[in-house]
Amino acid sequence: MRSEQEVNRTIELYSNMVRRICMIHLKNYADTEDIFQTVFLKYALSSISFENERHERSWLIRITINACKDLLKSFFHSRVTSLDEIIEKPEAMREDHTEVLEAVLSLPQKYRDIIYLHYYEDYTAPEISRILGKKVNTVYTLLTRSKQMLREKLGGDEDE
Repeated sequence: MRSEQEVNRTIELYSNMVRRICMIHLKNYADTEDIFQTVFLKYALSSISFENERHERSWLIRITINACKDLLKSFFHSRVTSLDEIIEKPEAMREDHTEVLEAVLSLPQKYRDIIYLHYYEDYTAPEISRILGKKVNTVYTLLTRSKQMLREKLGGDEDE
């Protein structure tokens, strides 16, 4: 079990990253907050010693992605309809999403993960392959395909 100071430091450093990953996967604020708590509880209770901050960050990303996937395939989640789907959100909760963000969120999950880790977290393909447990060439292929899909959705030129 980790000290309170260590847990607080980690939450301060990585809370935004964990929330962004959750929102990309879950697209729901309440589920994001649930997974956020789960991830940092697992961190607080874990006895893993990390080599460096990069290792710690990779571990948190992997735990977050797995927790999101577990929630999405859970019996409860598959049988519940979100209130967001039933009623419109109040004006205060609405956000203006950019065209790029909407295009990224419309990609299949495996492409969203690659795009997020590469562009938002600045991971290289070999690092992404270790985090996601995929071969490096698979990561390069997924990255190329996701760029092409985004280019088509956003109406970009082939030369860009």
